[in-house]
Amino acid sequence: MSKVTDIYGSMVFNEHTMRERLPKATYKQLMRTIKEGAPLDEDVANVVAHAMKEWAIEKGATHYTHWFQPLTGITSEKHDSFIDPTDDGLTIMTFSGKELIQGEPDASSFPSGGLRATFEARGYTAWDPTSYAFIKDEVLCIPTAFCSYTGEALDKKTPLLRSMKAIDVQARRVLALFGDDSSERVTTTLGAEQEYFLISEKDYEQRMDLMICGRTLFGYSPCKGQELEEHYFGAIRPTVNNFMKELDDELWKLGVSARTKHNEVAPAQHELAPIFAETNRGVDENLLTMEKMRLLASHYGLVCLQHEKPFEFINGSGKHNNWSIAVGGKNLLDPGENPMENLRFLVFLTCVIEAVDEYQELLRMSAASAGNDHRLGANEAPPAIVSMFLGDELGAIVDALVDDHDYTSAERVSMDLGVDVLPNFIKDNTDRNRTSPFAFTGNKFEFRMPGSAQNLSDANMVLNTAMAKSLKGFADQMEGKEGEAFEAAA
Repeated sequence: MSKVTDIYGSMVFNEHTMRERLPKATYKQLMRTIKEGAPLDEDVANVVAHAMKEWAIEKGATHYTHWFQPLTGITSEKHDSFIDPTDDGLTIMTFSGKELIQGEPDASSFPSGGLRATFEARGYTAWDPTSYAFIKDEVLCIPTAFCSYTGEALDKKTPLLRSMKAIDVQARRVLALFGDDSSERVTTTLGAEQEYFLISEKDYEQRMDLMICGRTLFGYSPCKGQELEEHYFGAIRPTVNNFMKELDDELWKLGVSARTKHNEVAPAQHELAPIFAETNRGVDENLLTMEKMRLLASHYGLVCLQHEKPFEFINGSGKHNNWSIAVGGKNLLDPGENPMENLRFLVFLTCVIEAVDEYQELLRMSAASAGNDHRLGANEAPPAIVSMFLGDELGAIVDALVDDHDYTSAERVSMDLGVDVLPNFIKDNTDRNRTSPFAFTGNKFEFRMPGSAQNLSDANMVLNTAMAKSLKGFADQMEGKEGEAFEAAA
């Protein structure tokens, strides 16, 4: 059995691998692009491409692909080999900076929302250096954006990257008001909790509705459903546990920080939750996770169902979108020990509140699909109407600010369970809201509406853009004001 520390990230051309394989000057320039958004020089791309190819070949790769996310919501790839035949009948292995930076898939056969006629076939893929390249099935996969010949975005990644740029620009303006002129990018972070069902392959093949639609359309309700809720956090059955172990190993090799796994409430339902990552990379990792789940299930005679509501009368599957905003490793939604005195936190909190209030329809739309609309509002799923939960402490702080009265912080209470051998511990300052569509959970917001089959680019693009608009409004009001004028505007 391999040690986790030995295999983790072994199939990823990550920062550690770049530092080892790239010349120092090239590495620094590439890091400026990744961390600060600096333009990428083609000479740098040539050096990176060569190092990436040599690393990939050592790992057994023979092909490369520009891995992108068309409007289908899933991923697409076209494999090209590294071979370059020579005149003497042999071949060498080559990969240029141009091949790394730009690809040209056929754009006519992908959805375009009416932007393109069927005969307009030329499209481009462009390397996204902020999401690491990786090796999957002996193919070097390069995360890319996808656009038409005339420049329209034909994918999910490009709008997400644009929204992240918008939030970076506007958040820096707000941070500058607090004297923070850091050159580091402001980014949003994502932790995607993926729910799914595992059922027997033999049973699956008996149900044409499951095979065609991904969900049951008719049939009797079972004699026993989830009434006793004994499946939740129950002992994981051996076959499922073996599947989860292989899934963990495969994801760890790809640098996906799969951390938590457990049985969910409904029979045969499970969940996998990773540690958060920068939103762009977090979306890519979630799509990889979904793909690996579907492929590996067959190794154990199982089928992985990722439809939001495959069975009636029991819980459906969601994908909780844990979202925050950070700069230089600092979480801007961390309230700290004294939230009422943490002005920077309060500014960003109120901007989130305004963004959700002003653009709740777009947030609702970002989570809408035929399957997910069947899930929302029933069996522990959040309601189909957007609302926000802040918790007792933050709710009281916001009320004090709105009503202009003093706020008295509640004392932290020690939990005593009445058994001497059990430890006493400090109780959190608020209960958790299990079903709120948009809940504050300590140092982040959990957007619980998205469904298990969805690409989270849509929800995060809307959330980021709405937040950027709110931050812009605050910066417009406050910039250029000093002293009493600043206090009055605040």
